[in-house]
Amino acid sequence: MALEIKDTTNTIASLIDHYHANNQELPRPHLGISLLGHSCDRHLWLSFRWAVIQKHSGRLLRLFRRGQLEEDQVIKDLKSIGIGINSRQTHVDFGSHISGSADGLLTAGVPGHEAENLVLEIKTHSKKSFTALVKHGLEKEKPVHYIQMQGYMLGLKVKKALYFAICKDNDEIHTEIVDFNYTAATKAIERGKKIALSEYMPEPISADPVWYECKMCPAHTFCHKTHMTEEVNCRTCAHSTPTADSEWLCARNENEPIPVSWQHQGCNQHVLHPDLVPWTRAESSSPNEAVYIIDSQHVRNGEPDERVYSSKEIIANPSACALADDTVESLRDEFNARIVE
Repeated sequence: MALEIKDTTNTIASLIDHYHANNQELPRPHLGISLLGHSCDRHLWLSFRWAVIQKHSGRLLRLFRRGQLEEDQVIKDLKSIGIGINSRQTHVDFGSHISGSADGLLTAGVPGHEAENLVLEIKTHSKKSFTALVKHGLEKEKPVHYIQMQGYMLGLKVKKALYFAICKDNDEIHTEIVDFNYTAATKAIERGKKIALSEYMPEPISADPVWYECKMCPAHTFCHKTHMTEEVNCRTCAHSTPTADSEWLCARNENEPIPVSWQHQGCNQHVLHPDLVPWTRAESSSPNEAVYIIDSQHVRNGEPDERVYSSKEIIANPSACALADDTVESLRDEFNARIVE
């Protein structure tokens, strides 16, 4: 009996997922209020620095999209029962790169709070997550969401918020009224500012690779294995500095602000931030270069030149940069060749 082996690489589903996986959104330029409830300072610093950029599968990206599309339906449902919504006044900005946008501002008609303004936050949940939320309550079960709403309430100057949760499995709804907690809100915002403006990488929440908060973190490999970024952009460069007025300045360009559109790509003068590599830094004769000791060799990192290696080359194969011979150097010089693996 012959068995048919199906090729799943070109099915409609796989093609759609492939499209989404290859068209992921660029990382956000600010440190979002939605992240400030995360327990690990290092996670927030690496995320804001674009040093660890999480790549999602196409299926997961479609799942995120479903949650975003659900927001429009929830707002329609709330309006249908007479709740007033102003969704145009929801952006808040605390400076120092800390900002975000709530899903809406409820202006009237919330049962029991008819004359009050409330921040609206909409979240979708799996059945397991939804059940735990109903059982334990928002603050205990979803502290990241709780802190997110506190930040929005502080920024929008309102005293209450409506948390609207939907179970994706059966469309069940759970709502909670959340009271403003000034202490929690201001503590979270100040923590975020400190992390965003820090020149140096904070300590991780745990040095144990099997710690439950580390196991699923996108920075797990960085923190517990390589201690090396895979990203070359302005924010992983030693020449750039974040400022309290939410700019990034470039020391190689007379401390001029760097447009966000430039930040994603960086330039060929990129120098790896010393906290984002596992090697000891040696003294450099040039302010525009860093010297790292790789495989017992002094490797110059900066704009590619004779015996000077770009950040992309070093990330691709640090040992090849350390042990490059005259043949490799002649190819780099004569043909503008670069080490890629």
